[in-house]
Amino acid sequence: MTRWSTTTSTTRAPSRDSLTASSRTGNGGGTSSGSDVSATLRAKRALDVAVSGSLLVLLAPVWVAVLGAVGLDMLRCPRDRGPLLYREPRVSAGRPFRLLKFRTLRRDVLAVAAGHVRPYEADVANLTWAGRRVLKPVYLDELPQLVNVLRGDMSLVGPRPWPAELVERQVARGVDYRLRVPAGWTGAAQVSKGLDAQFEQLDLDYVALLENGSARAVVRRDLGLLRRTVRTMLRGEGLAN
Repeated sequence: MTRWSTTTSTTRAPSRDSLTASSRTGNGGGTSSGSDVSATLRAKRALDVAVSGSLLVLLAPVWVAVLGAVGLDMLRCPRDRGPLLYREPRVSAGRPFRLLKFRTLRRDVLAVAAGHVRPYEADVANLTWAGRRVLKPVYLDELPQLVNVLRGDMSLVGPRPWPAELVERQVARGVDYRLRVPAGWTGAAQVSKGLDAQFEQLDLDYVALLENGSARAVVRRDLGLLRRTVRTMLRGEGLAN
């Protein structure tokens, strides 16, 4: 059994009551049988473990390069000093978890960001030298999320992990898929940056496949999105919010 089932927690996150209420609106649509969905989730989890574990090993030289760049930055620029990693509260399948990232913001800006750094990362003046020159251009700051994937906090592919308050606003509109499916390191919406696309609809299309499609179709879709992610990052475009 995976860790993707919705549970209660003392950490602030959308409640099971929110899920029940929004499900009554018919937003989720028809789904396949529970056994089919379980088989799909098992196949998806097996892919997550195999790929994230392999990448963590293969990308070990990249981690060393990041450590070197950040260490050099902190030696030459005192205001850039601070922890290597930071954790942001996020929601995946209705559960709160701590999203891991390499720190790209100066410590004083990080304190103001209060757990949601993306709006602050848009201003290069807020970034450390390593964040600006090394991490953000190809989104190396996202690499620690492979540890989240390996632990089962999230999946390789799925909707972007959002803070609880944004999830609550979405649920209030009757859109509850972030309470039902695991968040993703990448996904259809994330790799569509710069395209004329409705991110929420891309998420909904993926959720429909996950809840109604076969395990083979989901794995094939995940592999395709992972290939697109690599191309997007190598072009230096980054991933959409």
